[in-house]
Amino acid sequence: MKAFAAKLVAWGPPGLFLLTLLDSAGVPIPGVVDALLIFLASKSPSMAFLYAGIALLGSVLGCLFLFFLARKGGEKFLDKHTATGRGARFRAWYVHYGLITVFIPAVSVIPMPMKIAVFCAGALGVRVPAFLAVIVAARAIRYGALAWLGQRMGENALTWISQHKWQIVGVLGLMAALLFLMIKIADRRRIKSNAA
Repeated sequence: MKAFAAKLVAWGPPGLFLLTLLDSAGVPIPGVVDALLIFLASKSPSMAFLYAGIALLGSVLGCLFLFFLARKGGEKFLDKHTATGRGARFRAWYVHYGLITVFIPAVSVIPMPMKIAVFCAGALGVRVPAFLAVIVAARAIRYGALAWLGQRMGENALTWISQHKWQIVGVLGLMAALLFLMIKIADRRRIKSNAA
């Protein structure tokens, strides 16, 4: 797999598209997409956001592939593995918090289990427009930020990310906490309105 990924990296922008497509469709290629996007943006700063768009398109198509694959037969698979224990708790958590479980790993440069959340979204019948909006928003933020870092910092961007990973985790944690708080407030309002 490493030799194949290296060949795609050598292809430049078309390789970036294929890598993001494969990575988002479930083929594990951790870190290669981000590194290639930063590299391309550092070599051609005027094209940085075009490269981010290419990565976004590949990622959206890959996520949609996994999403629709889960739609076809994923619910039976999900039912089997989420009937008891941790699987049941994860499913209940996912049903309650929904697409936040897709947004956080999709926006994060720190590796997180996004494929499971995308699979759950498909298997549990999340509406396609809502799913697409979350994926596009999260990946646009992520790839836009990486393209900007590559454009501004060049190849040193990966070093900067590595040196500031805990600050990045902190920002992501804060985003997750704010989303969680917003959901709790919305839940309370919904419960009050249903009780009235």
